[in-house]
Amino acid sequence: MKNLFRNHSYDMVKMFLNQFATAIFGFSLAIAAEKAQNTTLRNVTSVGAILFYLFLLYTMVWEMGFRDRAAVMRGTKQRQLYKGALISLCANIPNFLLALPILLGNLFQNEFFGGIGGFCKSAAILLEGMYTGLLANRVNSVLLNNYWFVYFLIPLPAILICGIAYIFGLKDIKLTPLATYQYPESDREPKQKRGK
Repeated sequence: MKNLFRNHSYDMVKMFLNQFATAIFGFSLAIAAEKAQNTTLRNVTSVGAILFYLFLLYTMVWEMGFRDRAAVMRGTKQRQLYKGALISLCANIPNFLLALPILLGNLFQNEFFGGIGGFCKSAAILLEGMYTGLLANRVNSVLLNNYWFVYFLIPLPAILICGIAYIFGLKDIKLTPLATYQYPESDREPKQKRGK
């Protein structure tokens, strides 16, 4: 785990920054759709923002897996199929740290835990803004963003997509022509000399 943080802390920060940027985008779309008082538009734009976020993660982690492919094939790096999911799990630590006080605020409904839980819920709605449009829907006349377990479920699609993307990159399986990563010069097969 220590090596994972040392070797992939940049990737974790990049994942978090992608989330933050997409969250602002999704939050803005949800507010615009809400002002237009169009629930369908709000849901569609929210799904679009979520898919865009997951696509960014997919391409990033696919390239990570593809970069590791040459070293794994040479035997200089150990094959770790769970690596993409684990990096995403670590990048989602802030989301889980916000979800925990929200849970405590629901379990212990007093002024202290309620205040911390309420603050963390506001922060989570902003940080996970791409889901804002969907969380504004009601289930049993209660807004989805009022259910504590939702905040533990929100990071799961990202972790799942990153796990799949890394495996696909490692196996050079392309789902989209946009993934056209090439090996670094040092990892490519040496070109044969002319006349041979």
